[in-house]
Amino acid sequence: MTDIIDTAVSAGSFNTLVAAVKAADLVKTLKGDGPFTVFAPTDDAFGELPEGVVAGLLKPENKAKLQAVLTFHVVAGKVLAADVVKLKSAQTVQGQELSINTDSGVKINGANVVKADILCSNGVIHVIDAVVLPK
Repeated sequence: MTDIIDTAVSAGSFNTLVAAVKAADLVKTLKGDGPFTVFAPTDDAFGELPEGVVAGLLKPENKAKLQAVLTFHVVAGKVLAADVVKLKSAQTVQGQELSINTDSGVKINGANVVKADILCSNGVIHVIDAVVLPK
């Protein structure tokens, strides 16, 4: 079983996320012991952001903002789908809370969980169809 970063790289649908994690100097963290739960937006999800947003976030002068966006997608601990559906919110590594709605499917701050429980050696990835942004 591989770690969160290697799992994301091998999936092939998280190239933008992996590039952002590298630009934010978070690779070592997400290869660490964890465990972490990552709500991972796909490349298509990043593509839905307004033009120029991703390029702007990847600039070195926006590293702190990029780190805040990325850590807003991470929850400390291994939170499997069976646990997520019992929650109304989850505290992120960034400090703010993600809202969780299970009325029709599972939504994280409005983003749909499209694939759950991708197990990694240091946590779990849940795939979401949108990038969620902190306030």
